[in-house]
Amino acid sequence: MSQRRTDHDHAAGSETELEWLRAIARQDRTAFEQLYRSYHGLLSRFLARFTARRDLIEEMVNETLWVVWRTAGSFRGESKVRTWIIGIAYRCLMKQLRDHPAEPTYGAGDRDQEALHEVAPDESEARQAELRDWLRHGMALLPDEQRMTIELAYYLGQSCEEIAAIMNCAVGTVKARMFHARLRLRNTLPALGGDAVPQSHSAQA
Repeated sequence: MSQRRTDHDHAAGSETELEWLRAIARQDRTAFEQLYRSYHGLLSRFLARFTARRDLIEEMVNETLWVVWRTAGSFRGESKVRTWIIGIAYRCLMKQLRDHPAEPTYGAGDRDQEALHEVAPDESEARQAELRDWLRHGMALLPDEQRMTIELAYYLGQSCEEIAAIMNCAVGTVKARMFHARLRLRNTLPALGGDAVPQSHSAQA
């Protein structure tokens, strides 16, 4: 598929979502059901990267989409609908992490499988599982804001500008968090794998 076709499809999808949101602002339940079906799986998979509790995931998804239903009329088009909805999910997640701190998880979804296959396409299934566990532990050691930035960028494919809108911070802050997260992972992952920790600068948030 050409880049032009891809851009066209994304634009068409964004316009459809905007139409749904406008209809939801008029209390159109059919439009809300369409948006709910479109986002339920995406939000569930994203939130599952931070908790394995299905009840909490479902609670946060429903809370996110309930906020969409109640506040659709407040959307001013300053960002994409997708960015706005993910921003609501982000705030629900951060509240949950503050109120109910737990040992963080790192999911092994389709994107992880694809990334690992690209890095080590000939590795055995057992070795792939070991690499996923290695990456999971490294990500779990990141501060919440750094980890969230990495997840938004690499799992959901958000740009720095979109992440800044979602996290309500400056673009420069997003770039700094990405830099420190990568640095921390570069320092941490070798140690988790049994290698010596490389000498580097401090990776503070």
